[in-house]
Amino acid sequence: MNKPNCFALPLYVQVVIGVAAGALLGVLFGTESYGFNLFSNAALGQLGQLVIRLLKALAAPLVFFAILDAMIHTDISLKHGRRLLALCSINLAVAIIIGLTLMNTLRPGHLWEGRLTTMTNQLDHGTSRLMPKSVPENLTLDPLKNLAGYIPKSLAEPFVENNMIAIILLALLAGGAIRQMKRQTADEDQAGLVMLEKSIGVGCRLLIQMLLWVVKAIPFAVFGVVAQVVGKAGLEVFELVAVFLAAMLGGLLIHALVYYPGMVRWGGRMPVKRYFSEGADAIVTGLSTNSSLATMPVTLRCLTENMGISSRSARLSVCIGTNLNNDGIILYEAMAALFLAQAIGIELNFAQQLVIIAAAIMVGVGISGIPEAGLIALPLVLSTAGLPEALVVTAVPLITTIDWIIARFRSGVNVMNDMLIAILLDRLDKRKH
Repeated sequence: MNKPNCFALPLYVQVVIGVAAGALLGVLFGTESYGFNLFSNAALGQLGQLVIRLLKALAAPLVFFAILDAMIHTDISLKHGRRLLALCSINLAVAIIIGLTLMNTLRPGHLWEGRLTTMTNQLDHGTSRLMPKSVPENLTLDPLKNLAGYIPKSLAEPFVENNMIAIILLALLAGGAIRQMKRQTADEDQAGLVMLEKSIGVGCRLLIQMLLWVVKAIPFAVFGVVAQVVGKAGLEVFELVAVFLAAMLGGLLIHALVYYPGMVRWGGRMPVKRYFSEGADAIVTGLSTNSSLATMPVTLRCLTENMGISSRSARLSVCIGTNLNNDGIILYEAMAALFLAQAIGIELNFAQQLVIIAAAIMVGVGISGIPEAGLIALPLVLSTAGLPEALVVTAVPLITTIDWIIARFRSGVNVMNDMLIAILLDRLDKRKH
C-alpha cells in the first residue's frame, strides 16, 4: 500500500510559492547577473516561457481531439451551442455594465489629466522599461477580414499558426462528418469508423497525459517569468500608475468575486466555496501563465475530476467556448480606452462608448488565449475612440510597465468564466432530465 506523500503540495500552492520567490529574486537582482554571473532573471524568464510555449503547442491539438471525441461519444447539438452563446453573452453584458458603470461614475481617468507626458518622462527608459509588442498584421476590426482570417488556406495552417477559431471550426466540421457517416454507413461496413473513433479517443487521452506532465513544470516556469518581469519593471512603477492599476483591477475583481460566485450559487446550484477550492488549480494557473489556452488541461481536470461536471459541458465551454469566454480582455479594453479618454479631457458619449465595446469584443474573439493579448490589441481599440495617435504613443509604453500584472488577472477571469459556463451548462442539462 502506497503511503501518501506528506510533502506533496497542491498545484496552486506551488504556483504561489513560485510567484513569491520569483518576485523576491526580481527585486533583489533586477536585470543584473548573479551566482558568479551564471544566472540572470532574463534567462530564467526565457526558460519559463519555453514551458508555457509547450503548453500552448500541445493545447491546440488537444482542442481538436477533445471536440472530435465529444462529438463522437456525446450529443452536442445546436441546442447546446445556443445555450453556450446565450450564457457567454449574458456574462459579457454584465462585464460591460460593470466597466461602464465604474468608469462613468468614478471617472478615475481625470486623476491623470495633464500628467501623461510627465509620467512617461519619469520612467527609466533603460532596462526597467518593458517594450510593448506590435499588433499582429492579421488583427483587424473589419468583421469581413476577421471572418476571412478564420477560414484556413490548408488543413495544416491553423495548427501551425495556433489559430484556435479555425481549429474549432475544423473539429466541428470533422466531428459532424463522422456522425453523418455513422448514420449512413451499414453496420457491417463500420469497422473503419470504429477504428477511427478509438484512435481519436486514444489521441485525446495521450495529449491530456502529455499536458499534465508539462503542467508539473508550471511552478518553475512561473518562478522564472515573474523574476524576469519584476526585474525589468521593478516595483516602484506601481506608485506611478496606481490609479490606472486600481481602476482596471477593481473592475476585474468585482466581476470575478461578486458576479461569478453569485451565478455559481444561484444559477449553478454549487457552493461558492467548492467553486473556488476545487477550481483553485485552474484559477492560479491562469493567473500565473497569463494564458487561458495554456491553462485548458488544468481547467478540464478541475471541472471533470474535482467538481463532477460532465465531459460534454466541460469540453463545450473550455474547448469550443474558449474564444467566446473573454470577459477579462473585453472588460479591460473598454475600461482602458475610457480611462485614457478621460485623462486627456475627452468626454465620450454613449454611442462612442458602444463603438469601443464593439471593438473590444472583436479584439477579444480574435486573439483570445494569447499572453499580453489585451495590451497587443489596445492601440486598435483606442483608435476607434478617436483618441489622438500621440496619446497612444505616450500611454501604451506607460501602461506596459504594469500590464504584466493586469494581464494575469485578465487570464484568471477568463479561466473562471470557462468554469462558470461549464457549471451552468451542466446544471441546465441535469434540469432537463
